[in-house]
Amino acid sequence: MSIRYGLLALLERGQMYGYQLRAAFEESTGSTWPLNIGQVYTTLSRLERDGLVRSLPESEAGQRPYEITDAGRADLALWFATPISRTDRPRDELAIKLALALTTPGVDVRAVVQNQRTATMRTLQELTRLKYTSDTPEDLPWRLVLDAMMFQAEAEVRWLDHCETSLVRHRPPASGPTPNSEAVGRSDEEARR
Repeated sequence: MSIRYGLLALLERGQMYGYQLRAAFEESTGSTWPLNIGQVYTTLSRLERDGLVRSLPESEAGQRPYEITDAGRADLALWFATPISRTDRPRDELAIKLALALTTPGVDVRAVVQNQRTATMRTLQELTRLKYTSDTPEDLPWRLVLDAMMFQAEAEVRWLDHCETSLVRHRPPASGPTPNSEAVGRSDEEARR
């Protein structure tokens, strides 16, 4: 999700200034994606430049609130109506890491898989604990984000299981000479000596 649409969605609720937007974003997502205030103000500047929000006069407290424009509402409505494509999501660093581990000499790929599985299981346990801390209607947005993270962790564990099975079935060729490569042409008895 881009910060752009998160801020537009929050401004659809009403006028807010940067720190309010940051707090509302983190509250809505259960702080699963913390924003720094610089990201908020940089994004607000771009949204204002693009005519999707407008800044209002500073309050007596010196804060400048923003509000969504009609163009911003139209852009937000289009975003909500458009499915997210798999190609729009960030690269999967774990898949890239395992692909490189398979082709990098000296890397114990099974250990990489096992270390990741252990870490993912710890994360899944923590997410499960968090899920049962509260069950009020106000927590529904946070719980849905938490559920998505749990499903992703469960899918990652299943994928890691698949990777381990594939490693057993298709052992990558070892780089460099095999231990008995010098013994080619000798009898089994001679090669063992």
